[in-house]
Amino acid sequence: MSTITAADLASALTGDPEALEVHLTLVERDLVIDGHLIKIHCHCLSVDGNGRIQPHRLAELMRHAAADYAIPRSKLSAAKARDSKFNSTEAVSELVERAKQSFTDLAKSGEGGEMLLFLLAERFLKLPQILCKMDLKTDTQMHYHGADGVYAGVTPAGILKLYWGESKIYKDASKAIHDCLNSLAPFLIEPEHEEAERERDLVLLSDKADLSNPELTDALKNYFDKSSVMSKKVQYCGVALVGFDAPFYPKDNAKAIIDDIITAARAELSNWSNRIGARLKAEKLDQMEIEFFCIPLPSAEGFRAAFHKAMGIKE
Repeated sequence: MSTITAADLASALTGDPEALEVHLTLVERDLVIDGHLIKIHCHCLSVDGNGRIQPHRLAELMRHAAADYAIPRSKLSAAKARDSKFNSTEAVSELVERAKQSFTDLAKSGEGGEMLLFLLAERFLKLPQILCKMDLKTDTQMHYHGADGVYAGVTPAGILKLYWGESKIYKDASKAIHDCLNSLAPFLIEPEHEEAERERDLVLLSDKADLSNPELTDALKNYFDKSSVMSKKVQYCGVALVGFDAPFYPKDNAKAIIDDIITAARAELSNWSNRIGARLKAEKLDQMEIEFFCIPLPSAEGFRAAFHKAMGIKE
């Protein structure tokens, strides 16, 4: 096998998309900006039958997916096979605990945003994660240096679309957009050389890219082997997420109405899009393909706190 197909990548996807839709409501998808190659997708937090916003339930879903995010696929596959052989859940349970322990307890950690990006990339865009960065950490108190995630798609012509991930969850939307695209830009536009921002991740991909199936994984790694002609069939793209405070969620336990929240988010979306477009020009990203998630939140700090609580992290 020398090339990767869309079906190959689809076989590596994790999780039930409908489970994510319980907690995030789609406001708009595939919104374009003239003169750019970006697609903007906007989700708001869902409202339950009691008219309540439930960020803690979203955080709990994220916790349940921690092993899918933080443990390499091949290790999870081996653990599932062992449990099946011995009619047990021991091996997978061990990996689940290892996954949870790999998250940092730093108060300003961005790992909640990174994991939300993972869920949306895999379950909404159908782009599998191909490099498990959490498994590369040597210290839970440190962040892994590099992209916030690496995901893959493929064109009918066999071009591997490598999506460099970046996420920012801030109080202010403008700052989140600015910092997110500023951080993403080097991975997409720097010339190819040994000191490029993406180089470390490319080296890791040549060794640690993982689609679980050994044959598929070997075919994938060919795209990152500089001595292989397949390395010329890689297109750099971006997948980004910004979360930020939005004023249209109800305050003081007032009953929320999802249609009102969606309407308000759509009204603000043109402003967010204008800021994104301006930043794309400033970062010279206007001709780069980017999938961009806007997630307005009742509170960025509240989201971070809910995620830490769900993961058992004491702030």
